[in-house]
Amino acid sequence: MSSPEARLAAFVQALPKTETHLHLEGALPYDLLHAWDPVRFPADPDFRSPQHRFATFPDFDRVLLGHALPWFTTAERYYEAARVIFARHVVENVRYVETSFHLPVTGFIQVPGPEIIAAIRAAVPPGLEVRIFAGMLRTDYEGPMRAVIDRLDTWADLAGVDLHGYEAVPTEPWTAKIWHRIRAAGKITKCHAGEFDGPARVREAIEELGVTRVQHGVRAIEDPAVVALARERDVTFDVCPLSNVGLQVVPSLATHPLRALRAAGVRCTISTDDPLVFGNSLSGEYLALAREAAFSRAELADLAKQGWSVADLPVARRKAMADEIDRLLAACP
Repeated sequence: MSSPEARLAAFVQALPKTETHLHLEGALPYDLLHAWDPVRFPADPDFRSPQHRFATFPDFDRVLLGHALPWFTTAERYYEAARVIFARHVVENVRYVETSFHLPVTGFIQVPGPEIIAAIRAAVPPGLEVRIFAGMLRTDYEGPMRAVIDRLDTWADLAGVDLHGYEAVPTEPWTAKIWHRIRAAGKITKCHAGEFDGPARVREAIEELGVTRVQHGVRAIEDPAVVALARERDVTFDVCPLSNVGLQVVPSLATHPLRALRAAGVRCTISTDDPLVFGNSLSGEYLALAREAAFSRAELADLAKQGWSVADLPVARRKAMADEIDRLLAACP
């Protein structure tokens, strides 16, 4: 008979999973980077250890940019990275992915955004659904990106936009106007909030930007009124538990507010954020919740179902995935 740990791993593997909070540059497989330049990027750097903690967001950002930007210099490099990223999703039984690329990179490397999107799209293997988002900083409109941002609503294979970066930077007035225009074009709008800043930023994202998809959102737990707002507006928090620990948003998975948010009626999904830096995987996120926060199989199954409930797919497909998860849970010993 297999061990409890082996049965747990088999259950997590069998779950049809979604990844709804993934920065493509931050998902660059480290082994690609190491193989490309082993002197500059040695094997097993300390920052990828599960025990590593970043002191500040700028410390994390320096590591991320210092490793991602040297690689992402052409559309072909986006294809090479995405091909490996998506292949590993398939191995983990991840069947739906929402990933963002950092829009200002188009200016750095002088490659139009639609070409980067096409390169990412070309890397998608059969059986995996992928939606591609443009991510940008709160300050990106006041500069050369303005003309690009003003046309995002016309980009055919762009699923939507995401506002990311350091939350200490104020959200500028242009954002609400652009976010409204993007939604009017039938696309999805997201916003990072409630990670390094408090619940007021989650309220801002919901009330002023009009989003129903908040990336992280976990610090909403500090204000019951904001939690209630998220529940009443049917907002989803795309949560990245191991990222939250690595960035010291929370001290541990055992103290993570994920379970409390769910108990309060907030829909939450599970994703990896930036595996290049954290050394994590989606299956690893589920396993860590079980091992370190005592999440049951039923809770893990419900988290997977929540991911499918917000997937940009026909209702019948979303229901089929939920039914598959229910059958898996029912058959679980």
